[in-house]
Amino acid sequence: MAIVSGTPGVDGLGAAAGALREWQYDGAPAQLHPGDLGWFWRFGAEATAAAVRTWSRGGRILGVGLLDGTDLLRLTIAPDVRRDEELARRLVVDLAEPARGVLPAGKAYVEAPADALVQDLLAEAGWGTDVPWTPLRRDLTEPVEDPGVRIEVIGRERAGVRAAVQRSSFDGSRFTEEYWHAMAGGSPYADARCLVAYDDRGDAVAAVTVWSAGPGRPGLLEPMGVHREHRGNGYGKAISVAAAAALRDLGSSSAVVCTPSSNAAAVATYASAGFRPRPEVRDRRRDVQEARRPA
Repeated sequence: MAIVSGTPGVDGLGAAAGALREWQYDGAPAQLHPGDLGWFWRFGAEATAAAVRTWSRGGRILGVGLLDGTDLLRLTIAPDVRRDEELARRLVVDLAEPARGVLPAGKAYVEAPADALVQDLLAEAGWGTDVPWTPLRRDLTEPVEDPGVRIEVIGRERAGVRAAVQRSSFDGSRFTEEYWHAMAGGSPYADARCLVAYDDRGDAVAAVTVWSAGPGRPGLLEPMGVHREHRGNGYGKAISVAAAAALRDLGSSSAVVCTPSSNAAAVATYASAGFRPRPEVRDRRRDVQEARRPA
């Protein structure tokens, strides 16, 4: 059967998120998570659908990609077809030809599971590697310790607090209360929670959103941030511990997160909260020169 690629449309987002949910398992390589779609949903359902690409065969979704910006495709593939040559070669063609509507000409990036054949074929086609990222994982078999600060689970009426901490945690963030409501309206948010940490004076000092992929599967932290005026006081550790506890309550088997390896402070924060670093990963990068198609 031929492989069919395209955008799912708003009505197809649930199927794409469902496929991503099924592909999550402990020990899996770092990969796209349904929570990544959920976080992108802050831009609205239509924008999310326009940013998603799927590859299917015989009516079954084999691959899901998320265009995170104009030149980065975050791609993952069903575990049983990661070495499928037909699929891998089709992916490389779709990534190479701008007319296919996946990536533009020139410099571009692809995030894909380290064990996927598409990684090998992209290397053959002249794609290099980009800067390293560090995935981290915390096992949730045992109960999680108290974070040591007051934690609030944010609902619709307190969305402005969550949005304000986000803007204060990330330079250039435009996250608003309206974005929060759009995100919370997406189907992945049914298995998500937003948490805010408070200091002894009652100031909101850190925030995180956690995304479950269902009972017995890894859950994701995306994003986590500490208010710029309250850094260096252990609040990043506290909110990360609270995130792990929330995911355990949602039935997750583990909590995962990924951060640039160059952000040593973030890696150290997660490690202090019981997250263990895993082998570094790198995106594939196509420079401005036209890459070669594999033979």
